[in-house]
Amino acid sequence: MFEAYSTSHLVVLGIFVAGVVVLLAIGPVVRGRPVARPLEIALAVGNIAFGAIGTVTEVDLDDIKGNLPLQLCDFAWIPVAWALLTRHPLALALTYFWGLTLALQALVQPTLDEAFPDPNFFAFWGKHVLLVWGAVYATLTLRQGPDWRGYRQAVLWTFAWVVVAMSLNELLDTNYGYFNGKPDGTVLDYLGPWPWYVLAEVAIVLVVWALLTLPWTGLPRRREDSSRVV
Repeated sequence: MFEAYSTSHLVVLGIFVAGVVVLLAIGPVVRGRPVARPLEIALAVGNIAFGAIGTVTEVDLDDIKGNLPLQLCDFAWIPVAWALLTRHPLALALTYFWGLTLALQALVQPTLDEAFPDPNFFAFWGKHVLLVWGAVYATLTLRQGPDWRGYRQAVLWTFAWVVVAMSLNELLDTNYGYFNGKPDGTVLDYLGPWPWYVLAEVAIVLVVWALLTLPWTGLPRRREDSSRVV
């Protein structure tokens, strides 16, 4: 059984932090140069490979309704790979907000049962580490942060996922997104009982994402009336 902050967990976190430091340090070397493209492709391929592997290993045919790839990290690798390959604004916004906040939390407070050296251990950590590395590279290393339009789009897409997850939870008696109950030993323990911790999550995400947008855009400004006479 996996234990948080065991030796294997600390080794993974050490590798993850070392990779982030390298990705941030190489920014001035790769930005605007041909060497950036091979790195983008390599990280995109890694995300696609481990994302697909993670999806396959997490599906349990004996309990299919509770093991669909509907947790956010189960599909967040898709916009990360999309952003790395195309630099599409929507993909970059989702990569920035999902990869650097929600996926990062999964590294610090993992909900994992299988311990090293179970194959699911490697699938879980490979997917999550590469997801965040891809987000760091696509947005921070290459300095492609979101604007307020990207913030709004990310909020809307995340809200759409929340609606789908909560609807399926009601229909299938599942707990995707942990909207029906808190996993043990996470920060959600400090946010009160249901449904208050869900509302607190929403408020925290909106505020934190707004603060993460400020370094790239500054405060949002009211659009000037183009018809105003000067």
